[in-house]
Amino acid sequence: MKLSFNERKQAFIVLGQKLSNVLNNVPETGAFSAAEKDFYNEIHDSASKNSWFTLENVKSAMEGVAAMLLPEALDSWLLAYPNISRQVSNPRTVAVIMAGNIPFVGFHDMLCVLLSGNRFLGKLSSQDLFLPVKFAGMLFEAEPKMEAMVSFSDGIIKEFDAVIATGSNNSARYFDYYFGKYPHIIRKNRNSLAVLTGEETKEELTGLSNDIFQFYGMGCRNVSKILVPQDFDFIPLIESFHSWQHLKDHSKYFNNYEYQKAIFLVNQRPHLDNGYCLLVEDERLVSPLAVLHYEFYFSHNAVENYISTHLDALQCVVAREGLRFNTITSVLPGEAQKPRPQDYADGVDTLSFLLDLQ
Repeated sequence: MKLSFNERKQAFIVLGQKLSNVLNNVPETGAFSAAEKDFYNEIHDSASKNSWFTLENVKSAMEGVAAMLLPEALDSWLLAYPNISRQVSNPRTVAVIMAGNIPFVGFHDMLCVLLSGNRFLGKLSSQDLFLPVKFAGMLFEAEPKMEAMVSFSDGIIKEFDAVIATGSNNSARYFDYYFGKYPHIIRKNRNSLAVLTGEETKEELTGLSNDIFQFYGMGCRNVSKILVPQDFDFIPLIESFHSWQHLKDHSKYFNNYEYQKAIFLVNQRPHLDNGYCLLVEDERLVSPLAVLHYEFYFSHNAVENYISTHLDALQCVVAREGLRFNTITSVLPGEAQKPRPQDYADGVDTLSFLLDLQ
């Protein structure tokens, strides 16, 4: 029996409640269902399987998912799709090739596929084999009929009608070659930019530090470069990084920091160093792990030109309230890692794409 749109939506609302329960309680209280306990255990065991997936990072990612699944967040998003409630007569199987840079980064695609009434086939990343599967267990507990609409594979995928693939610029070329004959969304590398005026408050700079360092800077919404005025004072910015000094305790992150520092020292390249992050003047948008690029600007027009030149490589732009740009809508400091359901990756409306498959 097919699920109606309202049943599918309600399943995700209940899933959000289950997820919040997992994030805010412990099994000893006896408040967990079987699937919730399984997911709780997986969250707490993730770092043993992928050292980048620390408990802090996994919880941060899941808090973002829980916020997306609040009834008011879903309602606000779905109002833009009046035809979404129509009965789906011929559901398609959509293969979603998930990245593994941050925990369960493919959740939003899963949400879109299932709300559109299509079937979800998840190609798991080798870096994130377990979280999506245990997460789906809570969805099946919320609505058992959902189990017929969801499958996962860690091997070769087949028998699908459309593809959503996320990866690097290199992998995107392979995706184009292999999946070009199917309806598809193929995403490449993206990074995020912050535009500073020098008038940011301490709170705004602290928010920006979260945008830079959360998930070790490995997400497409992480700020990899800042544009600053010519007379910018870096000291308040660097002081705002203080709450992230624990990054030096993560061996893989710190190895990257030491490697990049050695390169700068050997090449006698001027840079700023706070002990776990290197700031260097560089025109490129993409920076290595543990490095933050900066570039001086001399006018707002120069900022506009930089953004328009790099628009296809930008996921988002962070700027304080009042700053406006012609080609992209900015987000406030501290909000880059808190996308709403309608904040589509690469600006491509995934839900419209899926609804048009019918």
